[in-house]
Amino acid sequence: MAGEHVLDRAASAQTTSTRSPAESKPVVKRRHGRRQIEIGSLYEPQNLDNTGGGGQGVTEAFNGNVYEGLFRLTDAGKVENLLAESQEVSADGLTYTFKLRQGVTFHSGKALNSADVKHSIERVIAGNSQSARKSQLEVIESVAAPDDRTVVVKLVSRSISLVYNLSYVWIVNADAKDLATGEDGTGPYKLDAWKRGSTLGLEPFPGYWGTRPANGGVVFHYFTEATALNNALLTGAVDIVTSEQSPDVLGQFTGNPDYKVSEGHSTTKLLLAFNDRKAPFDKPLVRKAVSAAIDDAKLLESIWAGHGSPIGSMVPPTDPWYEDLTTIDPYDVELAKRQLAEAGYAKGFRFTLDTPNYDPHPTAATFIKSELAKVGITVDINVITADEWYSKVFKNHDFAATLQEHVNDRDVVWYGNPDFYWGYDNKQVTDWVKQAEQAKTAEEQTELLKKANRRIAEDAASDWLYLYPQIVVASSKLSGYPVNGLNSQFYAYGIKKG
Repeated sequence: MAGEHVLDRAASAQTTSTRSPAESKPVVKRRHGRRQIEIGSLYEPQNLDNTGGGGQGVTEAFNGNVYEGLFRLTDAGKVENLLAESQEVSADGLTYTFKLRQGVTFHSGKALNSADVKHSIERVIAGNSQSARKSQLEVIESVAAPDDRTVVVKLVSRSISLVYNLSYVWIVNADAKDLATGEDGTGPYKLDAWKRGSTLGLEPFPGYWGTRPANGGVVFHYFTEATALNNALLTGAVDIVTSEQSPDVLGQFTGNPDYKVSEGHSTTKLLLAFNDRKAPFDKPLVRKAVSAAIDDAKLLESIWAGHGSPIGSMVPPTDPWYEDLTTIDPYDVELAKRQLAEAGYAKGFRFTLDTPNYDPHPTAATFIKSELAKVGITVDINVITADEWYSKVFKNHDFAATLQEHVNDRDVVWYGNPDFYWGYDNKQVTDWVKQAEQAKTAEEQTELLKKANRRIAEDAASDWLYLYPQIVVASSKLSGYPVNGLNSQFYAYGIKKG
């Protein structure tokens, strides 16, 4: 299976900015009488192609802003039509016919047609694709473009999530070249300039088919650590922080009339992911013991100071099949010792924890090392870069356990794929996930995924340490910005300053 690097924040964590906040303070620009918005982020793209390992950063900057899909996932989690004007589904659920919106042009000036949509879908499911939804879209048997406005998608089996998954597919110009450093989308912004390690600017596209942006363009400013990012907000170098990662400094903004702090809904989970293929983590009892030995609530408090929430599975409360499963593997040191003894590891064992080198992973790793020492488990922390994590852990499965953030909603289905990097292989779960995707109703899908999620939690397939808060801090002069950040998207076109 091809890599799905955009699931995590690793690809976006490595930036090289050395600017001080004072030095980066921008000159206020106006286009068409509207002010430019300065956005602060920790997640610079690795490249600009979301099928080529661009990471969270390219999703944050480009999704919905530069590129659009047939459908859009709103900030409230609802799927709505975008470039698809309408759709019809055959009685057997195997054929979808989409009619395209008219009057849409790419930034290059070329008119959108069905051949572009066919090309865009096929590049997501191609062998070398690293798209986050590749595996879910492999149910597609063929894509046809019988005329310029019509796209016909045939499936090998029913897929109740097809429309939802298509909201992840960026429609690109089939003739576009080098999308790793350039772009040709249909969105309200076009790429202005990307200065690696520093900024990525977007300017309004004058030929946009829809409502033009409420601002005169946006610039994403990239920082390597949260303190510099917060200082940039305090000095006016940026107007808004897409996702606050330093909760201990929120006091600078809370109660300050110059700023507004918004806490929305997150879909980002911090995982202690085991390699379920390799001893000792091939034994569910060992995984359960490790989970029971770690005080997740204490870890969350130490890192997020009262924000965020414990989570007992891969499913956040915003997913339709959420259940509170935090009691399945509760924090209980004595239980952990008994489980280790029953699994044949009464004296504990030693393993290496591969840890990404950006916050909060090193801090979480140190905490986990201390917790597991109480039950006789020795942890050797191996700090690696984002690129090393992708090669070593994700692609080559060369690890015992690792820490990683997974940002997407509805991603519990990856536990139904035994080839995924953590190697969880439960045939009943795989069957439930497959049946859920072929369900005829949302209710049937929900019931099956609840069963699958419970079994995954009972097997302690991973240890889901906590669910991130989604904290957006902005100048009080700003309005119209998203606060939930589902799947790391950050729609900038509604933001205005005044």
